[in-house]
Amino acid sequence: MVKIARWNDDGGTRSGFVEGGNCYALPEGQDVQTLLEAGLAETLAIARETVGSAAAVALADVQLLAPLLPATMRDFVAFEEHVEGVRKSIDGVAGVVPEWYEAPTFYFTNPHTVTGTGEVIGIPAGCMDLDFETEVAAVVGRVPGSDGRNLTAEQAHRHIFGYTILNDWSARDLQRREMKVSLGPCKGKDFSNTLGPWIVTTDEFEDRHDAEGFLPISMAVEVNGETIGQDLLSNMGWPFAELVAYASQDSVVRPGDVLGSGTCGSGCLAELWGRNGSQTPPPLKTGDVVRMTVEGIGTIENTVGSRREAITRVPARPRPRNRVAAAVDAGT
Repeated sequence: MVKIARWNDDGGTRSGFVEGGNCYALPEGQDVQTLLEAGLAETLAIARETVGSAAAVALADVQLLAPLLPATMRDFVAFEEHVEGVRKSIDGVAGVVPEWYEAPTFYFTNPHTVTGTGEVIGIPAGCMDLDFETEVAAVVGRVPGSDGRNLTAEQAHRHIFGYTILNDWSARDLQRREMKVSLGPCKGKDFSNTLGPWIVTTDEFEDRHDAEGFLPISMAVEVNGETIGQDLLSNMGWPFAELVAYASQDSVVRPGDVLGSGTCGSGCLAELWGRNGSQTPPPLKTGDVVRMTVEGIGTIENTVGSRREAITRVPARPRPRNRVAAAVDAGT
């Protein structure tokens, strides 16, 4: 299995491959983006050469980082069960809107606050309802001869370089306020996204796709050792190839782009709050440990840190009702 990772080794960041409990670093000047730009076939050749020649460093002796620094991050909402439950929690309305079935929907999130497994995730200022979201993310790589625009699903499938786990951390109370303005989420989401523990290349999954292109691999999340939810990735409304193809329409996907599946069924607290009619299980608190495991990829684990104390809301200025535009002097 080819696993591509980044790690902190004696204070420096290295990129390379993980195999058999060891890390094998790429030569200086090369990183994960180098591999994504090279494409999958070339990366597999580089992996064989690197593992066969580079010095091994024990995985247990390094701190894994997020496996890449994304160019962009799109996050879809592709699980019907999640939409149904979380809509009740966020909007107080049951059911799934008809528009969800018409086409995939995504938002852009913050690539600059990506974290890795093992990192402490602080609670953002003003948040009392911290939540997690259990997802798988596809990582885009280069395909020779393609510019990544207006892809068909078949073409998009070849642009998927690998998969990683995504925890889309969510401040639900901030998110609820923002969504009432019919825009967002913004501060409810952009404080952290965890990716990891590594990227597993797509060749490891080729024989696991079903006839419609879905991957029936298991996903699960625990809080403090207690299982909260589990699902199959194949319960998505669209396979990943169709999500990537949709993202590319009248647009472009490029090496280093990350596209999240959206939260799997029972993969977050807000969905369960919507179904239970109460905050059961309770929101995350300082010291809680969130652990996500996806079959064929691995496990990420993070501890919740302290809450940042700060003023988070600034009231709008009242709009003057008697304002008159000043005359403009066009000059000569």
